[in-house]
Amino acid sequence: MRKKIVAGNWKMNNDLNSSVALISEIKNLLASKSLNAEVIICPPFTSLDAANSLIKDTQIKLGAQNMYYEKSGAFTGEISPLMLKSVGCQYVILGHSERRTIFGESNQLINKKIKAAVENQLNPIFCIGETLEERESGVTFKIIETQMREGLEGLTAEELANLIIAYEPVWAIGTGKTATPEQAEEVHAFIRKLIGELYSTEFAEKLIIQYGGSVKPENAAELMSQPDIDGALVGGACLKADSFVKIIESAQ
Repeated sequence: MRKKIVAGNWKMNNDLNSSVALISEIKNLLASKSLNAEVIICPPFTSLDAANSLIKDTQIKLGAQNMYYEKSGAFTGEISPLMLKSVGCQYVILGHSERRTIFGESNQLINKKIKAAVENQLNPIFCIGETLEERESGVTFKIIETQMREGLEGLTAEELANLIIAYEPVWAIGTGKTATPEQAEEVHAFIRKLIGELYSTEFAEKLIIQYGGSVKPENAAELMSQPDIDGALVGGACLKADSFVKIIESAQ
């Protein structure tokens, strides 16, 4: 049986002091709980080092929200895989819809980033998802397939052993709208089937596929009870310790 993984994407929120306060509160709430789910927090770059120190000897793992694919060089403002590893990151979110739509990241660029992550022993959380216009036009599966084929091109099952895919319908991110459990499960099942075709059924059955898009304590349990939904990539609800921990508990 696949484990559940709940990751919190803080986005561009929380300075160093508020990051320390939030992590401390999450730690305190989780301290007395025996968890079956894996927990990942993804603070902004400026808080990663402090976060790493705070979560030492806890059940919480550390991830980053993005990275560049080169190890070093004249890339002003970018962060390399080696920099992330040096502050304790084990995971990195790649291909988030905000990176695609606001910053113009292509499937080809995301592919380079995924390759760089696995080459440097960082576990990618690879985000895919359709816009509202694409869903209403009936091309959801076509968009998902293109994002997956181009994003994972040239990568083997062995290289992707620790891959997480996060299905995030763009129309449900930060809008308050959530895909119904049935809508989400339909796409998750399609993703798993496609991975089986690209790699193998055995690999597909082991793959962790999270759902993201206005996940809240009120809907988390129903979403994660679906057979192909293996956890959540949480946005706004992860910025309050009590709501984030309730979502984690829903994954049990």
